Amino acid sequence: MNDNDNVKSVCMDAEEIERSLTRIAHQILEHNRGADNIAIVGIVTRGDLLAKKLADKIEEIEGTKVPLGKLDISFYRDDFLTHLSPEVHATDILFNIDGKDIVLVDDVLYTGRTIRAALDAIMDLGRPATVQLAVLVDRGHRELPIRADFVGKNVPSASDENVRLFLEEVDGISAVEILSIEPGSRAGSAPLGGE
Repeated sequence: MNDNDNVKSVCMDAEEIERSLTRIAHQILEHNRGADNIAIVGIVTRGDLLAKKLADKIEEIEGTKVPLGKLDISFYRDDFLTHLSPEVHATDILFNIDGKDIVLVDDVLYTGRTIRAALDAIMDLGRPATVQLAVLVDRGHRELPIRADFVGKNVPSASDENVRLFLEEVDGISAVEILSIEPGSRAGSAPLGGE
């Protein structure tokens, strides 16, 4: 897996990730009674990759291509000012979100602060009918009253552990790993391309 000595366990392999995404795609379609009004928006940097996979699966199942976008929340984060040089990515939502059922996609749900920032960013773009949340992993430790509508896997974890998704496209391997957090570091997404 990851060449890092901090890896404690692998809680999802590539096959489990694929199965979870297929299940989530079916749940999204069932919940929304089809794909007619949904749009999928992934939070960069791995939520957008998962969003693309979900959109592809929905198209496979329904035969309908759903609008797909990606959302950068760098400037909406409540810790934005404490990052000396935040990595900024492009928000790419080329459709009108007004009245749409937006499915927001992220890799790992932790404190809920990323999702709060994403909701602020979405509301600045328009007024969707609903915003639903799909995550591959819910690791607990919520600090805000946010819960996912669609979850691939619940992974109980300690606050001194990091739960990270690695994807073949950017990391050379697909897996969800639990890692020890090194002293002085904080929990968060893996940088693109692994460690």
